[in-house]
Amino acid sequence: ENVARVFPDMISRSVPGYDLLLPMLGLLAQRHAQPHTVVHDLGCSLGAATLAMRRQITAPGVKIIATDSSEAMIARCRELFCEAPDGCEVQIALGDLRTTPVHNASVVVLNFTLQFIEPAERLAVLAAIAAGLVPGGVLILSEKIRFADTAEQARQTGWHHDYKRARGYSELEIAAKRTALERVLQPDTEQQHLQRLRQAGFISCHRWFQCFSFCSYLALK
Repeated sequence: ENVARVFPDMISRSVPGYDLLLPMLGLLAQRHAQPHTVVHDLGCSLGAATLAMRRQITAPGVKIIATDSSEAMIARCRELFCEAPDGCEVQIALGDLRTTPVHNASVVVLNFTLQFIEPAERLAVLAAIAAGLVPGGVLILSEKIRFADTAEQARQTGWHHDYKRARGYSELEIAAKRTALERVLQPDTEQQHLQRLRQAGFISCHRWFQCFSFCSYLALK
């Protein structure tokens, strides 16, 4: 509940480029959403990606399903969407993205969520998504990546911490957040992501966004 209350401010101050990524994600969804299909936002948090997509999608008969495993996030998400009812149909559901059924989908979004899934389970998640996409469907995968080169990783970490300082985080807060995330956030290299997406059944993948170590990819079925 505490995280849900401060989440929009927290993620904006923690993820460089997040405020630009969201509307661009909406434009990608507009281009790739196919008539009478489903759009999934898996691990939706408060539904920012869902809202961005709903504002842009014009294809008829599209339904967005936004899913998250946090009851507090889902409760707040429903409140926010009651305040902004216009656009295509949105269903907000409590559930685990690892077991959420994906069928007749033209767009699936994993916006900084796969990195919190156990590495051994990630391929199965992506394979299930690929299987549930219609031909020409896309996965938009946003992730914090790590770098195999230690010098590059050090540079990226330094730039990220500079960003946090510029957004008002203290040194103590930066250290505490890094310690907390080390227990749950296990990033992959870009090569690992690309290889796994191919194994899952995607025919191509394009990095369309990067700000420091935060990237977003569009994978096509």
